[in-house]
Amino acid sequence: MANLSIKAAEKCRWDGVALGEVMIRFDPIDVPFERARTCRIWHGGGEVNVAEGLSYCFGLRTTVLTALVDDGFGRNISTQLREAGVNTGHIVWFSNSGKGKYATDKKGTLMNGINATFRGKGVIPSKTEYYRAHTPVREVGGADYDLDRLFGEEGVRWAHTGGIYTLLSPKTAETAVEYLKKAGQYGTLRSSDLNYRANVEPNKDRARSINRQIVPHVDFLVGNQSDFDDALGYSVDVSKTADMEEWLAAYVSLLRRVAKDFPNLKLIGTQLRGAHSADRIDWGAVLYDVGEDKLYQGAVRRNVEIADRTGGGDSFASGVIAALLKGKTLDEAVEWGAAHGILVQETPGDTTMVTQAMVEAEVARAKKGGGVVALR
Repeated sequence: MANLSIKAAEKCRWDGVALGEVMIRFDPIDVPFERARTCRIWHGGGEVNVAEGLSYCFGLRTTVLTALVDDGFGRNISTQLREAGVNTGHIVWFSNSGKGKYATDKKGTLMNGINATFRGKGVIPSKTEYYRAHTPVREVGGADYDLDRLFGEEGVRWAHTGGIYTLLSPKTAETAVEYLKKAGQYGTLRSSDLNYRANVEPNKDRARSINRQIVPHVDFLVGNQSDFDDALGYSVDVSKTADMEEWLAAYVSLLRRVAKDFPNLKLIGTQLRGAHSADRIDWGAVLYDVGEDKLYQGAVRRNVEIADRTGGGDSFASGVIAALLKGKTLDEAVEWGAAHGILVQETPGDTTMVTQAMVEAEVARAKKGGGVVALR
């Protein structure tokens, strides 16, 4: 098993920290946003979702590094984070007074990120529209978060970030590298999710260039089937219609190429999603131990009906990280990741609404190939 050298919980204030953007989400439920008249309000961000999974589902101590404008949108996001057990004490708040270092105006020159996500149904795909070009997290760097105090005085066992945040602006890319380097300096394990989004950075060459600066400072790299090509430039010669088993066979050679080029990596994880429709998928996950050249595969779920696909990959990552922080083996960790990932897609919103007990029950059910029974 990979030698992860996880810091002892009693020597750290935080089990996990995440650096990234978080947006408020408008969810029109089953009505395309063009015709929506009411919405539910959630929040989400590819990096922060991981911290929230660790706190709410797995009962771990987490905090987030992000920036928000101090208005109703920002306070709504903060309230939702606190409700899920995430500490908000490291958020950089921008007033709208127009005065001071962390300030903006009242007309939205800086604004909290907003997205509208319609979940889709059947042959109608899910659709997300973003307003994130002027979010305050683009304006702050490592010095604004006092990384030495965080990783040194307070202590962190695991630090996470991801490819959405790193591509928002040149400053976020620089901050992610600084954050990961500082975490490594203090012996904190580090992870990053490639999480490529063409709407954030349509230029794949730029995305690949930035990610190649990030990955050398990561212990656990996460990505889905297409991320390794889109975000790093590693392709797999498999038909788009290939089933999960055929894709996995080719995928092993890709993992070995990535590990050879980035010898710092200890683990590489991937969630595998095969979509039958917008709300029915196949779902699986693998975890590659670089040092042992060994692939661990979670139980595959076939033709599962889901409620909301957003956040499945983030929840896979948090499931794996939680298992490792709690002393589980790699074969247990991949099962926790796969189970948490599918369960989060069974509930609305980007973030977790399930418990560790539910994750453990889903692991047992999937291994046995059992059905689902009512709890009474």
